[in-house]
Amino acid sequence: MAQTLEQRRRNAKFAKDQEARMGKSGDQIKKREKGVQKPSISPFWIVLLGFVVFGGLFFEVLSRWWGQ
Repeated sequence: MAQTLEQRRRNAKFAKDQEARMGKSGDQIKKREKGVQKPSISPFWIVLLGFVVFGGLFFEVLSRWWGQ
């Protein structure tokens, strides 16, 4: 079965990464990988969660203060 264009691209990228690792120690490779990691949650979701939690708290305090 012939490779698709996407498979060829990914195979070329994998080969390039493997070639870049050749001749390097495990510590050098680990240092490189640590800097590339992405955060597990996007800033959008953090802001949305903060708005829901602290916004609700703010409106609750405001309604209690206004009601007295």
